[in-house]
Amino acid sequence: MPERPPVRGLEAAIGERRVLVVCGAGGVGKTTTAAALALQAALRGRRALVCTIDPSRRLATSLGLSQLSEKPRALPLHKLGVQAPGSLHAMTLDTKRTFDALVERFAASPEARRRILDNRFYQQVSDALAGTHEYMAMEKLLELRTDERFDLVVLDTPPTRHALDFLEAPERMMSFLDTGILRFFLKPYFVAGRLTLKIATRTGALALSLVDKYLGLQFLQDLSEFFLAFDGLYAGFKERAARVFELLRDPGSGFVLVASPAPLAIDEALYFHRRLVERSMPFVGLIVNRLHPDPAEGARSAPRTAARLDPAFAGKLVAVYRDLRTLARAERRGLARLEVDTGVPPVLVPEFETDVHDLRGLLEIAAAIVGGVPLRARRRAAVS
Repeated sequence: MPERPPVRGLEAAIGERRVLVVCGAGGVGKTTTAAALALQAALRGRRALVCTIDPSRRLATSLGLSQLSEKPRALPLHKLGVQAPGSLHAMTLDTKRTFDALVERFAASPEARRRILDNRFYQQVSDALAGTHEYMAMEKLLELRTDERFDLVVLDTPPTRHALDFLEAPERMMSFLDTGILRFFLKPYFVAGRLTLKIATRTGALALSLVDKYLGLQFLQDLSEFFLAFDGLYAGFKERAARVFELLRDPGSGFVLVASPAPLAIDEALYFHRRLVERSMPFVGLIVNRLHPDPAEGARSAPRTAARLDPAFAGKLVAVYRDLRTLARAERRGLARLEVDTGVPPVLVPEFETDVHDLRGLLEIAAAIVGGVPLRARRRAAVS
């Protein structure tokens, strides 16, 4: 398959969109890609911010930092030795603090706010509840979108077993927090926020005995008080979630899908693309990372006088050559599937020799994505 130039849609999005959401399965290079896109935007004069909620701190490593905080941190682009008319900031999401800020915003009174923030059940689940990371990432995105300090916000979505979890997990969390559902199950056990041991049914008595045996009545007390206190906040949370989905469908936003040549990663990318189309989400580009070059492409004819090699060693070289050709051809068949099913030629990024661990290395990744670096290129070791 011949090498293709970068997708115009992706290149235009870097210069024009206000929000880019970088999605894909785990381990395909989403975090590095998100940082590279933000860096490329800064090089084009935009005030870019890249935000991640990856607990592995991969973004900090890619930027050459020991850690990131929940506040945007400016990065020294002048050290790259290239002209950067824009600016680049980076931050990580603190799920617990973002959740606390929402509680403080929507609580009906200081007493209601205190009841939730001090509740032991809330303190345990506020950063561990299924869907919390994804919901808070969307909430932070809504907040950053209105921050006048930035022209572009690039969101690195969380590592998930399935890429679509980013869009569906917030809905699951909101269903869990719908106190109307949980009150049906908890109703026999609390009255006005306090537990009562007066159980009206045999089923209720059995359930209470099981809870007391395995969790303790204090857990049920904390749970019931949490949902009673949260009742007044649910409408505000739901309204914010609706606003986020409107933002994601806005023409100023765009989704960048990242994959690797691995068959499973390609399958996930195709499925995620279909669901984006079904949800009317703006898709702007597809990036395939870690592509292996075909050693036969660009190969020169053999010299007239061949070097004398040990036959056993020469046989091993031939075997490696054949394996690399087989791998490259298999990867290109997968790329053909991507292009046919999505209708968009993917941006191809080669497998580099070393990991990215500073801005200089990230600059080369950005050049590979937008500048069309040939697949046979190999990145030099980064220089501090």
